[in-house]
Amino acid sequence: MKRIDKRRGGGRTILIVDDNPEIRRAVSQAFLSKGFRICGEADNGRDAIRLCGELRPDIILLDLSMPIMNGLQAAPELRKIAPRTPIVLLTMYGNALQQDQATALGINLVVSKYDALSEVIEKVHALLPQPPEKAEGVSA
Repeated sequence: MKRIDKRRGGGRTILIVDDNPEIRRAVSQAFLSKGFRICGEADNGRDAIRLCGELRPDIILLDLSMPIMNGLQAAPELRKIAPRTPIVLLTMYGNALQQDQATALGINLVVSKYDALSEVIEKVHALLPQPPEKAEGVSA
């Protein structure tokens, strides 16, 4: 479990939860390159729950298969702590978990680890509420 504050711009914060350090590193670099801030990393669901309560990330990327507490066990607990925070489940098992099953556990989106990270990032952006646009050409 690591509390991190990798910054690149003032982007949204993300908590990355995966027991594989290489995957965490690759995901972290991809999200940093797109303006996100990595607020923390965990290698199991139990540590993710602790970090989520402390850091209040804007999004949680959660691995399905991890020791101690897997993503399916952690998701409902994370949802209690952060009811509005999108949770994205990363899995190597493709479509083994149906979206409706995932939704019942509090997971907003299931993506494959085989998907291009650029596609995953696009899907994550779509889950996040967009800041209100400034009205152009309107004078007070």
